[in-house]
Amino acid sequence: MYDYFLGGSAHFESDRTAAEEFLRVYPGNTLWAQHNRSFLGRAVRELCELGIDQFLDLGSGIPTVGNVHEIAHRTNPDARVAYVDIEPVAVSHAEHMLRGTELATITRADLRRPEEVLTAPGVAGLLDFTRPVAVLAVAILDIISVRDPQGMLATYRDACAPGSALAVTNGAQLAMTDAERAGIDRVMSGTTTPHVTFRDPEEVRELFAGYTLLEPGIVPSAAWRPTEPVTDEAARHSNGYAAVGIRRS
Repeated sequence: MYDYFLGGSAHFESDRTAAEEFLRVYPGNTLWAQHNRSFLGRAVRELCELGIDQFLDLGSGIPTVGNVHEIAHRTNPDARVAYVDIEPVAVSHAEHMLRGTELATITRADLRRPEEVLTAPGVAGLLDFTRPVAVLAVAILDIISVRDPQGMLATYRDACAPGSALAVTNGAQLAMTDAERAGIDRVMSGTTTPHVTFRDPEEVRELFAGYTLLEPGIVPSAAWRPTEPVTDEAARHSNGYAAVGIRRS
C-alpha cells in the first residue's frame, strides 16, 4: 500500500484495492506518504553527514521509491544498510533487488524481537555495533502492536555504541477529520496490520529515552529540516510526527 501511495510499481492487486479504499476515506494519505518518505531521505542524508555509515531499517517493507541504501550511497558509497521485515513477499522482493549488493542485506524477522534481529546473520554479519548505527523506525510503530515500544527500542539502543541514532515517524491526527480517522481504522482493520496507534509529541518523546534530539525536535514530518520553507498549515498535512535523536553515552 505504501508503495502504491508513493507511485511505485512494487505492489499487488490486493494492495491497490486496499490503498484505493484507504484514499476514498482519507484522500490526504498520498501527501502523508510523500512527506514521510521525504523525511526519511533527509534524515539519512543528515546522519551520513554526521559520519554515521551504518543503518538498521526496521519494518522496511517492499522496496519502493527512495530506498535507504540508495540515499545513503549518494553521500557515502561505503554505507551499510541492514533491512528487516517480517512479511515474506517484502523480503523476497528485497532479496531480488539487493542481489549482487554487498553493502545491503534483508532479514526476515519480527522487529518486536530485537534479540533475534540483532543476532541474525544479515544484521550481525553486516553491521559493526561497536561503531555508531542509525536505527530507523519510520512509519512502522503506528501500525504494529507492541506491548512495550519504549522497552523494545531501548534494547536496540543498548546494543548500539554511543553516537548511534534513532529516527522515528508516527502518525498523528493533525489535519484529518474525525470521520477520516474512523475511516482509516475501518480500512486497516481488514489488512494484515490492523492496529493504528497515533501518538502525540510527548508519547513520541518517550520513544527517545537515552537519546538527545536533534533540532528541531519532534515536529510534523514535513517540518523536520525541510529543503524549502514549509508553512505551519502545510506541515500539519504531514499528519505525523518525526524526530531524530543521537545516543550520547
